[in-house]
Amino acid sequence: MLYQQIKYINFLLKSSNQHGVHSPFVYKLVTNCLYKKTVKKKWHKFIYTKQQLLDNKKSIKVTDFGAGSKVFKSNCREVSKIIKIAGISNKKAKLLIKITSYFKPKSSLEIGTSLGLGTTAIKIANENSNIVTLEGCPETSKVASKLFTNNNFNNIDVIVGDFQKTLPKIVQNKQYDFIYFDGNHTKKATLDYFKTCLGSIHNDSYFIFDDIYWSKEMHEAWQEIKNNAAVKVTVDLFYFGIVFFRKEQEKEHFKIRV
Repeated sequence: MLYQQIKYINFLLKSSNQHGVHSPFVYKLVTNCLYKKTVKKKWHKFIYTKQQLLDNKKSIKVTDFGAGSKVFKSNCREVSKIIKIAGISNKKAKLLIKITSYFKPKSSLEIGTSLGLGTTAIKIANENSNIVTLEGCPETSKVASKLFTNNNFNNIDVIVGDFQKTLPKIVQNKQYDFIYFDGNHTKKATLDYFKTCLGSIHNDSYFIFDDIYWSKEMHEAWQEIKNNAAVKVTVDLFYFGIVFFRKEQEKEHFKIRV
């Protein structure tokens, strides 16, 4: 927690708003997307769906393949408490809804379904999108699948299993407009997933990495991603790191306060 607090102060000192952006592409992203208000109808729908999970007092046994929880001491966890402690925050959900609404990806891949709240934000933002979402834990994926069914969220394919096995198969001979990385907050896993997914991009694809300041090694992973030759533009929002591959762009990195 102290690491994140220090990094956030440093971020505030080094970041800017739209007036510090000289790239037309990023300037439009900031002014027409990030600094716009979330559409009320979409936000109310998200909150309505989130409340269903907050009302769920059922306990499930969580199988954790990632870096583990900084809060939970047991793998037996109440659904409502998972959402309160480890679910996507309202701040991040609003950003995810705005960004997805702006780019309107037709095909999306999410690495780390959890209880389906991030997936919900992506689907509500662009109802016509096709989403493949990967989850390692069978019990959390069941809760997520039920949430999608109960809310008539269609064209969401939940794949359960170890990401090292499921991810290579799901990106093989496939292109995605958008990939959301929210599965395993370790440096090695993040870089492995990133490199595996590079074969499924096109010029206008974009990646979003969650929790790039979660730990020292996650931030190291973010730095390596920024330096990758395929990456042209990155936008650091502190909460998320956004990556673009547009070959027509000069390589640039931005820190934007939101």
